[in-house]
Amino acid sequence: MPRSRTALIAFLVVTAANLLANATGGGLAFLLTKPLLMPLLAAYLWRVSAERAARPDRLLLAALAFATGGDVALMIDGTYWFLAGMACFLGTHLCYLAAFTRHGAATALRRTPLVAVPLGYAMLTVIALTWMWNGLTDAGLAVPVAGYAIALAAMASTATTQGWRVGLGAALFLGSDLLIAAGVAEVAQPPGAPVLVMATYAAGQALIVTGRAARTSTPTDAPVTPATAPATP
Repeated sequence: MPRSRTALIAFLVVTAANLLANATGGGLAFLLTKPLLMPLLAAYLWRVSAERAARPDRLLLAALAFATGGDVALMIDGTYWFLAGMACFLGTHLCYLAAFTRHGAATALRRTPLVAVPLGYAMLTVIALTWMWNGLTDAGLAVPVAGYAIALAAMASTATTQGWRVGLGAALFLGSDLLIAAGVAEVAQPPGAPVLVMATYAAGQALIVTGRAARTSTPTDAPVTPATAPATP
């Protein structure tokens, strides 16, 4: 079995354990599994790139490193740690945004029908912030959450140009963050919110990483040119 598949299976197992811990209140299992999620995805990305004789995307690896920091920060109660986690995830979104833009997202979003995507995410952001604004203001988080939401919407918009998996993954990531913000603003708290937050977050990140990995070129598949062909005796 390729090592990349082993890393992905390990990610799925740890994700399932984390969701079970969230559902049952297993504090220790939650603490042990959450910090492992993004490093396992990074290991998958590294290995699958190596198996295709390609370099791993450093921006994606940086995004996952920031996400690991955010995961750890959000495990600690307190406004300071929430802001620290938000800053880490802002780094994640900016890295993804840069990676997708580097792969032609800005040009693709100028064409129909994708030109409507940024407008749709902008409208969703305005509606969500309007809905939550009073609660976020009471929590002292309205301005930082608004800035974060703009970066998140930009990332999700550019993700739609990278294939359906990456686009869906970004949408799930946005949905996970929306659930967190709604809880902070105390405007909505659906049943099983912690499980929903982690399920959408883990699925979103996995789809983004595997979707981008699937688009990685494989130099070994390129035709042999006379310059690189082995010399004959």
